Amino acid sequence: VQLQASGGGLVQAGGSLRLSCVVSGFAFDEYCIGWFRQAPGKEREGVACIYRSVGSTFYADSAKGRFTISSDNAKNTLYLQMNSLKPEDTAVYYCAADRAEAAFRFGFHPDYWGQGTLVTVSS
Repeated sequence: VQLQASGGGLVQAGGSLRLSCVVSGFAFDEYCIGWFRQAPGKEREGVACIYRSVGSTFYADSAKGRFTISSDNAKNTLYLQMNSLKPEDTAVYYCAADRAEAAFRFGFHPDYWGQGTLVTVSS
């Protein structure tokens, strides 16, 4: 199982970043695939996920209106477009997958968890 995230970096507040995640090795059409994030000293937070097969999505309140999750099924790649970034968005973002959207909604540890990519938003 691989969930390979990339695209993190340093950006000023108000800027944008796009994260990518290449997935392989599991029946991803049966999973909600997306991102968690974890900032130093804070709890893990589900940010967004998408059921590729039907296109339904979940967004945390903190992401609604600013972040957009999408999937290129031909490339087995997931994207998280993050706009209007704020310093409080600073965290390590982990690509993850779980059979249930609830894992992202309530912050449960997901079935699959990839390596993270650091997003730093300066004020």
